[in-house]
Amino acid sequence: MRTTVNIAEDALLAARHMAQRERVPLGDAISELVRRGATVGGKHAATRQHAPLRGRFALLPVRDEVVTPQHVRELMEREGI
Repeated sequence: MRTTVNIAEDALLAARHMAQRERVPLGDAISELVRRGATVGGKHAATRQHAPLRGRFALLPVRDEVVTPQHVRELMEREGI
C-alpha cells in the first residue's frame, strides 16, 4: 500500500540502515520496524528513551572504561547483528 507519512529523522535513518543491511526496500524495513514495535508492548515502547543523534550516530553517555573490539563483538552477538 502506498501512503505518505512524516517520521522523525532518527527513525528514518534506522529504517534506511536496516534496509541497506538486509537488502530490502525501505518500505519493507519500515513495516518490519513498526511490527517489532507493536509486539514489544505499548507502555514499554512508549516510555523508552533514545540517545540523541549527532549526524547519523547516537551519542552515548561517558563511561569510565575503554571500549574495545571485544566489547563491540559481545554487543553484536547479544543484539544478533
